[in-house]
Amino acid sequence: MGTLLALASAISYGVSDFAGGLLSRRASFAAVAFAGQVGGLGLAALLAAFVAAPDVAVGDLGWGALSGMGTGIGMLFLFRGLASGSMSVVVPMSAVGGVALPVVAGVTFLGERPSLVAWLGVILALPALWLVGRGTSTTSPTSGAADGLVASVGIAIQYLALAQASPGAGLWPVVTGRVAAILVILPLLLATRPRMRRRLALPAAATGAAAALALVCYLLATRLQLVVIAVVLSSLYPAIPVLLGITVLHERLSRRQVTGLAAATVAVLLLALG
Repeated sequence: MGTLLALASAISYGVSDFAGGLLSRRASFAAVAFAGQVGGLGLAALLAAFVAAPDVAVGDLGWGALSGMGTGIGMLFLFRGLASGSMSVVVPMSAVGGVALPVVAGVTFLGERPSLVAWLGVILALPALWLVGRGTSTTSPTSGAADGLVASVGIAIQYLALAQASPGAGLWPVVTGRVAAILVILPLLLATRPRMRRRLALPAAATGAAAALALVCYLLATRLQLVVIAVVLSSLYPAIPVLLGITVLHERLSRRQVTGLAAATVAVLLLALG
């Protein structure tokens, strides 16, 4: 069940990044990020009301807030990168860093010990994530790479901090995280005062709701399996924009992407068996 929840998280994140990336090319990245977190707050609060939370401690909400700060930073730089750079560069950069740092932290500081089979899955997933996003592009090969790298640090903080919240807190750490993310993005929004067409506000909010759903699935997954495995599986989300690019935008797969998707599939199987 933990594996399925982590994969559901990857799917939700992938859809969110694909839609958010397209919107960021039509409106201010800060406005898209802000509207997304507002939408995410609404969905997270709704879901939290239906999930048991017998012991909501201040510390759990604090971990959620720290996670949300990572989200705010990650989404700002991710959408800024997607607004001007190639999705095939920015998304994989955010995923590789976002999975590598939590894996190292999980083993070094949390004392987690994945099985040998799971380790093979982790090792295979890293190059798979990069290959999946390496398609053809009309933009510079390095366009948005720096933004993707900074976003990866925020995403890593998001994953690590949220996993520290106790099961007794239910989904309320996700709710406090959305509030913290809004507060991180708000100063930039007030300083730049970007405009967004009303017809784009609702889709932007929907992308944030999808991202919040991804975090809910991830949080539940961490309560059923090792954080290392949950992070790696959730971080396979770059495969989704690639598949959506094929089906929606009628893009073609490169040999690298085919190899990456095959490697990602094998990595999922190894992590599930581990």
